[in-house]
Amino acid sequence: MKLGIVGLPNVGKTTLFNALTGQKAETSSYSNASAKPNVGTAKVPDERLDWLAEYYHPKKYTPATIDFVDVAGVSAGGGKGNEVFQAIRQVDALVEVVRCFDNDDVFLEKADAVRDAESFELELILADLEIVERRLERAKKNAKGGDKKYKREAEMCEALIAHLEAEKPARDFDFTEEDQDILADGGLLTVKPVIYAANLDEEGMAHYAENVHFKALTDYAAKSGAAVLPVAAKFEEDLAELDAEEAQMFMEDLGITERGLDRLIRTSYDLLGYISFLTAGEDDVHAWTIVRGTRAPKAAGKVHTDIERGFIRAEIVAFEDLKACGSMAAAKEKGLFRLEGKDYVMQDGDVTNFRFNI
Repeated sequence: MKLGIVGLPNVGKTTLFNALTGQKAETSSYSNASAKPNVGTAKVPDERLDWLAEYYHPKKYTPATIDFVDVAGVSAGGGKGNEVFQAIRQVDALVEVVRCFDNDDVFLEKADAVRDAESFELELILADLEIVERRLERAKKNAKGGDKKYKREAEMCEALIAHLEAEKPARDFDFTEEDQDILADGGLLTVKPVIYAANLDEEGMAHYAENVHFKALTDYAAKSGAAVLPVAAKFEEDLAELDAEEAQMFMEDLGITERGLDRLIRTSYDLLGYISFLTAGEDDVHAWTIVRGTRAPKAAGKVHTDIERGFIRAEIVAFEDLKACGSMAAAKEKGLFRLEGKDYVMQDGDVTNFRFNI
């Protein structure tokens, strides 16, 4: 999974990136002038994997990971022709950081989450408009020979351009089955799923549900079905530098029961339809990310292509059953250990061993 961290300048994007990845990318207001993105990886917290590690005491512990791409902030009017968007055209979803607090030392304008969200979406629309205009030019050129495919593409591009020029995102355009190729190339930004990270200060985070900016952003996001998560990026960055016990104490002081980053990662999985199956043993406990609905042989291919090619069956016990029984032997005695074939659809938390022959 790859997520792009985006937003207007100086709203806390890189601070959030540092908190997620443990990196120390420069967060000064001048650092965002660079078009070079920050790229890092975050481990996905998984209590199931922790339990398996306690049970097996493996040589390796391999959680699932998410890649994050943090791009420079885009000012109003900077969407069209902006190279920073090129870095996130291939991400799976956008994490848009929106300021939900005031800081007179940094910002001339008071916080207005909806204003900022609308402003940034317009920049994405401008970037998409540029992409579609170039595609229209190519389609018209190729259609001169009478090719019906390119003629159809040109017609669709013209309709989409009119849609974008009306300041409507591509996700609201009525794409037909014939139009799916323009979606598949990954070029359009306003078709990507969005998670709004409502960035609050520490005080605001403790009572985020009462924050007027958070509430306004939630109402705005509901219109497009986007998710909204409260985060305190600076607080999360500070927490990342503490040990687990100290971090827990700080969270309790603010009345926070769960790190915003854990919610962000979980929401990302839900938004994109991802789940994790687990493999476990003395050598390694490992979480593998797959799309919900994946069948067993395809999941086996995540472990190794040879296992998919020579797949025989999958030995599976649901994690919750394994934990309740306390051991693999007890799960087998209770008939909770299953043998599944090629048509089996993997479930979240399946503890799996693949049998194969090549």
